[in-house]
Amino acid sequence: MPGMSRLFLDLCAGAQTAQAFFPSSESSSKWQQRPALPAHWPELVKLLAAQNPANAIAPAALAGGAGIVVTGQQVGLFGGPLLIPFKAATAIARARRATATGSPHVAVFWLATEDHDFEEIDHVSFPAGKALEKLQYAQAGKETGEPAPPSVGRIVIDEGIAPLVERAAELLGPSEATDALTAAWKPGRTFAQAFADFYAKIFAAQGLLVLDASGRDFHRMGAPVLRAALERADELHAALLERNNQLEAAGYHAQVAVTAQSSLLFLIDEQTGARLALKRTAPTVAEPAGLWQAGRQSYSTSDLAGILEAKPERISPSALLRPVFQDFLLSNSLVIGGPAEIAYFAQSAVLYESILGRQTPFQPRMFATLIEPSVAKLLERHELSLEQVLQENSSSLAQRLAARSMPIETKQKLAAAGNALDAELTALVDWMQSQDKGLGQSAETAAGKINYQMNRMRTLAANFQLQKEASLARHAESICQALFPDGVLQERVHGAAYYFARYGLELAEMLCTRAGNSCAGHTAIWL
Repeated sequence: MPGMSRLFLDLCAGAQTAQAFFPSSESSSKWQQRPALPAHWPELVKLLAAQNPANAIAPAALAGGAGIVVTGQQVGLFGGPLLIPFKAATAIARARRATATGSPHVAVFWLATEDHDFEEIDHVSFPAGKALEKLQYAQAGKETGEPAPPSVGRIVIDEGIAPLVERAAELLGPSEATDALTAAWKPGRTFAQAFADFYAKIFAAQGLLVLDASGRDFHRMGAPVLRAALERADELHAALLERNNQLEAAGYHAQVAVTAQSSLLFLIDEQTGARLALKRTAPTVAEPAGLWQAGRQSYSTSDLAGILEAKPERISPSALLRPVFQDFLLSNSLVIGGPAEIAYFAQSAVLYESILGRQTPFQPRMFATLIEPSVAKLLERHELSLEQVLQENSSSLAQRLAARSMPIETKQKLAAAGNALDAELTALVDWMQSQDKGLGQSAETAAGKINYQMNRMRTLAANFQLQKEASLARHAESICQALFPDGVLQERVHGAAYYFARYGLELAEMLCTRAGNSCAGHTAIWL
């Protein structure tokens, strides 16, 4: 599949070089025996119940000692792309499997509300006829130079959302999913609230719990992990550098760069609310414990420990520390992740072992392309598979369709000429190579030019067919926009809300059923 890292692909293929970095790669049922309940469990369950007032069953199961299967993602506009419900469906499917075998589990969706890259989540694209329409929310104050909010989850939606909601409703049409979207995305609400409410409604029948852990209560519970990142910063930094060296020596690259001054923490500025990376400075005689730099301000380790004690929500974990922080809070049995997140585990494994003394098992999310009936008809008409489409762009796919639709006589003559040419050229080049090595090399070059001209004749014939049948180019464009837009997997581009609006909330259960397959391969789902 395009866009996958070699580390992830090697892991899925069972390569020993990759598996060495993933001690907790778990395909068996061992993960279903949940870790011991932490001391903060009753408070955690209470907070989860407060954030999910319409879901009484799952918190009750947790209060009874049920385990957790967790997944998560940034809080994107109007629910973000399809990969998000794919993650949720996979977590639900795994929780169901464990429950069916006598080990009760529930699925929790962790809202990555502390991320600060707004440009990653400020837009969504919905199918609109034969094209895709991108809807983008303009952050208030961005054009006037006002400081950006500290994290995407805290952004308060303003009146600028109204025309986007109106256009989204036009594209989606009347449905329960459209109602959920319009009810969630209102002025005065935060991105975190809107995203959480939308998916709580989409997966209400499946009992999915949503969790925003950016508040003081959660950071206070997770303070031991944050404190370890403060007090053992140099030790953990050295372990990460060593792991990165090991990855590079094995032919892989680290997902997250670890520089001389990087740390595992961010500091939320008390005045501006900006999320500032905490950078380490080397120990000196005056400061044997070293210093920390956040923007223009310097802090000692004891200064930051004091902030963590008084206002723990001001200390935020980095991408590598977040899963450790998450798993300490939830004491979850299994993590469901995408390719990049699982690749992170190759690095964060050293943090798990150092801070928690264990690493939570993980499994890949479901990977899929949804094929609507109208697109299915085009695939059938042109005898195309999903695998073939994913090797093309709209232009090359149009050429393929044109070549297939040529008159049989044209195909036969092109094939006959090509086969005869190949046979004669091969024999001639072999003979010339037997006479002289240099002569043979020149013959190979000349033969390549002749074959190029033969391929050009095939292209000329295909272009003539495209001009003759203009619908072929339109079909190719429609297929690519639907399944492989701009050379990117559909699940990373198409807004999920479109499919829930068009095919009903029953689609959530269909995805959970399909996610029951543990294979990490990409699947086609025919709607």
